[in-house]
Amino acid sequence: MNVIRAKTAGFCMGVSLALQKLDSTLHEKGRICTFGPIIHNPQVLAAYEKQGVVCVRSASELQKGDSVIIRAHGIPRQEEAQARASGAVVVDATCPRVKKAQTSIAQATRNNEILLLFGEAEHPEVRGLISYAYGQAHVFNCRVELENFHLAENKPYVLASQTTQDRETFLQLKRILRERFRKLKVLSTICDATRSRQEEARDIAATVEVMVVVGGRQSGNTRRLADIAALSGIETMLVESVDELDPKKFSKKSRIGLTAGASTPKSLIDAAEIWLASL
Repeated sequence: MNVIRAKTAGFCMGVSLALQKLDSTLHEKGRICTFGPIIHNPQVLAAYEKQGVVCVRSASELQKGDSVIIRAHGIPRQEEAQARASGAVVVDATCPRVKKAQTSIAQATRNNEILLLFGEAEHPEVRGLISYAYGQAHVFNCRVELENFHLAENKPYVLASQTTQDRETFLQLKRILRERFRKLKVLSTICDATRSRQEEARDIAATVEVMVVVGGRQSGNTRRLADIAALSGIETMLVESVDELDPKKFSKKSRIGLTAGASTPKSLIDAAEIWLASL
């Protein structure tokens, strides 16, 4: 079996930095907490849980003497303020690209401009991003949702995106909005690493018979890699581990593509590649 593995598969810079910050606190006294799951990968989270790391969902769960690491996706700024007021030691492990997006949104909307954010409304990164907007904020995940908003033509708008969204779709939406609104400011908030992963997934999917994407199902960037591969018209499988793969699905296949989300450990990608190559 010929396996074409994406060079960009696996941990991105933001995930690596977040886990390094968490690892550096494991020797500290007191409880070690993460504010929300630090990344979206069940195996990684389970490993830290075994080491005693506690995942809290609100600042009310924190105690003086705790060390709390802010998740890679970031958190709403109001929740960060509450965490710092709790008496816990706060370590900010927000991805630098997400932090830059937060800052850019705050600066671009300082005069109460209306934010139009391309992203998943319930995703933790998105909840954090819109908390930095000084004016109104509208979140949409597709063109149809955007067109359902009743937006005044003469208002000032700021267009931004969740850092892991599809760049091609964002550019299409930008063109549509530029034709509609004269007062439109556009922020470049899609991560370069995300763009590279998506482009490589498209390229590989165009040359193989089936695509395997490894990563947590809660991971937005992993789901988008699977969506992009599927648009090539080939069968695409999103799995959290090699145990979910069925050999029967690969019968009469000779060329398989393999990629993984930004929060997927190398060990899981290696295991998938070995299993596929052995068929």
